[in-house]
Amino acid sequence: MKRVITIGGLHGTGKSSVADSIAQKFGLRRVSAGIIFRELAEERGLTLEEFSRIAEGDLDIDKLIDDTQKDAAKKGNCIIDGQLAAWMAGEESDLNILLTAPTELRIKRIAARDGTAFEFAKRETIAREGSEKARYFEYYKVDISDLSIYDLILNTGKYDLNGVTNIISTAIEIVFHEN
Repeated sequence: MKRVITIGGLHGTGKSSVADSIAQKFGLRRVSAGIIFRELAEERGLTLEEFSRIAEGDLDIDKLIDDTQKDAAKKGNCIIDGQLAAWMAGEESDLNILLTAPTELRIKRIAARDGTAFEFAKRETIAREGSEKARYFEYYKVDISDLSIYDLILNTGKYDLNGVTNIISTAIEIVFHEN
């Protein structure tokens, strides 16, 4: 069976942690748009905010990330996490999940993950998300505030990682009839 699961959500909603947990539990390959983006920024010696500004004018950066997600979906047996994962996987996807969390919690998570001050993380995240939202609409006519593509929407602020993993695992088992 060719399984393709996508996890979307804004920065700090837990996409990476949840995708890692689900990938491990179900033996899926993990493809992460965020990791690819961070690696590209790091290779160039830029902050995420700086690299986001460059990406606004360079379609090739988004295309590289998007093509990686599309290729993974075609091969199957993967979990793809990224804001556009559901759109990039398209009809190859079996289950599209959106993670949400309150803004303050998201910023706290990002600051802790990146080892930065809360205010810096807030400024960088707000700038990056604004840049991405505009870019996604300009390049793909995708409005990331349109949630109709998602099969399951889950607030990760209400549960710990184990709880989120259990809820999503149950949904996966139902979709794939696994027990």
